[in-house]
Amino acid sequence: MTDHIHEECGVFGIYAPQTSDVAHTTYYGLFALQHRGQESCGIVVNCDGVFSSYKDTGLVNDVFTAERLDSLGMGEAAVGHVRYSTTGGGGRENAQPIVVNHLKGNMALSHNGNITNSYALRAELENEGNIFHTTSDTEVVSYIITKERVRRRSIEEAVSAAMDRLEGAYSLVVMSPSKLIAARDPHGFRPLCLGKRDDGAYIIASESCALNAVGAHKVREIDAGEILVIGKNGIASDRTHCGKQKHFCLFEYLYIARPDSEIDGCYVHDARLRAGAFLAEKYRIDADVVVGVPDSGLDAALGYARASGIPYGIGFLKNKYIGRTFIAPDQKMREDKVKIKLNVIASAVKGKRVVLVDDSIVRGTTSRPIVKQLREAGAREVHFLSSAPKFLNPCYYGTDIESKENLIACHYTTEEIAKIIGADSVGYLDLKHAGMLTGGNGCGFCTACFDGDYPTAVPAETCKNRFERPISENPKYQK
Repeated sequence: MTDHIHEECGVFGIYAPQTSDVAHTTYYGLFALQHRGQESCGIVVNCDGVFSSYKDTGLVNDVFTAERLDSLGMGEAAVGHVRYSTTGGGGRENAQPIVVNHLKGNMALSHNGNITNSYALRAELENEGNIFHTTSDTEVVSYIITKERVRRRSIEEAVSAAMDRLEGAYSLVVMSPSKLIAARDPHGFRPLCLGKRDDGAYIIASESCALNAVGAHKVREIDAGEILVIGKNGIASDRTHCGKQKHFCLFEYLYIARPDSEIDGCYVHDARLRAGAFLAEKYRIDADVVVGVPDSGLDAALGYARASGIPYGIGFLKNKYIGRTFIAPDQKMREDKVKIKLNVIASAVKGKRVVLVDDSIVRGTTSRPIVKQLREAGAREVHFLSSAPKFLNPCYYGTDIESKENLIACHYTTEEIAKIIGADSVGYLDLKHAGMLTGGNGCGFCTACFDGDYPTAVPAETCKNRFERPISENPKYQK
């Protein structure tokens, strides 16, 4: 629908030393993670081993009324999730957390990422007679962990055994009747951190902004490949799966994560300022004002302005009441949506040469109407800069780029893209600079969507809705 990549998912968990209102804490945490997914959300509360849950499509504030939160009751632990679908549709059946009742008790699971071998694993499970109720890869993860739990002594052993079989990106929060577990894939594609409150409660969240929202301070990142177990005896760490080269998603810094989040010792805001400074170093444009496209282009625009000496201006007003549920079935309506979502402040750009900074140019479908708005408001020139490198390859680790088909940079030169979107010029962040956004703290990045260097094997089945049709119809998996 837009020129941007959708935001991923957000996971949250709390383990409290005594029975408390963990549902409301989780609610506030999910509110802080709402930018990571707006399709659906859910909360599961654990009260002495009894799970109470609710999930539905919609935003956190719409799904969870005061009455709904009260109905979840008090508890010692809870897990929550906000979702944008990267595998499976966005309906209520695919909302998370997933709850499983098995031989040894209950389990609730929240997942951020994308399992690259989920199709093969699901085919195996279905051939064994397992019945699936969703079309998401998260249910595959839940089945694998549950199978291992039945034969293992503990939930953490089951998670460890499941990680031997899972490939791709996953940051997990798993709740059993007595424990809260955080697990991160060996490459560390997606963020996951640990926090603690003064009352002794431990928090697991996708981003540190969610820790701040519930009054917790950040303790540290969950390491790539680590399994962190929180229970009555405190915290234990299993690093059996650690040791691989880290490949953290670079686009988390450029677009997905909130600017006030701190990841691996670097604030997202600071990384975006550096991206803008690198753009100013490469593109010395003779202009009158620098403006950013709200929201994730603003920090990079400020960085460009500071480095170039060109004044920074507020060029757009964003309508904060429009969400992703706004229906836009054709291109004309998509362009109308841009006008409703963003409106130019004409006095800031009229008669001026404008440097316009956005977080990326993916499909070009909204870049063009944004440039058009600036022209109509009287801008003399518009130079469009992307604080991300060119998107040239699909992503298999949790963002919604399935193929090269709709990636504008795969089909046109930079000069041609400028003509297509109506800009005087177009520029991109260099990939070498993209790897320096965190100020040299040694964080290894996944840049596969930019350079095609995939850290794992490329999956054979990549369609987002690959589970919508019976696997039995695929000749490769017919017995």
